[in-house]
Order: sequence, then structure tokens, then C-alpha cells
Amino acid sequence: MTSPKQKLWRGWAITGYWLLAFLLAGTVAIVLRSFILVPASVSGQSMAPTLESADQLLLRTSGPIKRFDVVVFTRADQTTYVKRVIGLPGETVAYRNDQLYINGRHVDEPFLNQAKKKPGILTSDFELKTLIGEKQIPKDEYFVLGDNRQISKDSRLFGTIHRDTILGRAVAVYWPIKDIQSLKGRL
Repeated sequence: MTSPKQKLWRGWAITGYWLLAFLLAGTVAIVLRSFILVPASVSGQSMAPTLESADQLLLRTSGPIKRFDVVVFTRADQTTYVKRVIGLPGETVAYRNDQLYINGRHVDEPFLNQAKKKPGILTSDFELKTLIGEKQIPKDEYFVLGDNRQISKDSRLFGTIHRDTILGRAVAVYWPIKDIQSLKGRL
């Protein structure tokens, strides 16, 4: 038979285990939210059809930035943008006849295949030097474009972005529920 003292002790032990579990879960959530995965919202249609306005993203805040990653960054006026990385530090970027050229070589953009089926030019011709005054993208800078090239405000308008302004790389859409998906491989 258990004494009232033992029952009380067992109750406190169970409460302690639950409290520890909640504290551990809360700590993990805070660490994930603060240092690894950060939420962000899409505003506008500059990344359509890949991302739509009001999509909620999870951003990874660590790791290297690669070509065609979708990144979220802030500009000096504190405006937040969601764009695709096209050019990396030290590269040249040009568009000729609606085709991307990196360091003089054609690079396919499979995420634009559907948009390019529509009549008209998706991306107007340009050379990097005419946009930013330099032949190559500077160190720690990236050239970004929106997927909806005809309406996007991007590096063609405001120049390259510095690595320090990038909040993270989009890894998933978590809202709305009908659009939940991992962006790895889709981008």
C-alpha cells in the first residue's frame, strides 16, 4: 500500500517530468526560430508563379548561398524583398534574346519554362556593366531577379545586394495549407 507521502511524491515527479518536457520543447522552438528557421511573408507578385502573395515561408539562416536560391533580404529603406539569386560574387551576368549568360556561358533557368511559353520577351537584354557600372559582381554581393521578370523590382533596378542584407534562404512554404511544400528541388 502506498502512503500519502509517496502519492504526493509521485505527483510531483510526474509534474516535474511534464515541466521539463515543456521547457525542453520551448527551448528547442526558440533556438530553431532564432537561429535556424525563420518565418517570412511574400508580398506582391514578383516571384509568381513560384511564390504567390501571402505565402508564408520558412527561411534557413545559415549555409552558403547558391545560384537560383530564393532569398529574403532587406534594403537600406527597410523594405523586405523575396528574389532569386542569379549571379554570384565574381561572375558576369547578361541576358541576350531572353537567355541567361553567366561568365559568357548560357545557363538554363528551368523554373521559367512555363512563363517562357507565353508570347513576348520575359527578360529584356542587359549587360551587368550597364546596370551596376562594373563588369563583375563585387565580393560578397549577389545579383537577384524576381521570377515574374516583367514586373519585378530587382537588381536591374537597385543593383546587387550584399550578403549581410540577406535574412535567409527559402526552404519551404508552410502557409496557406493548400500550398505547403518544400522548395528544395522546385526552385
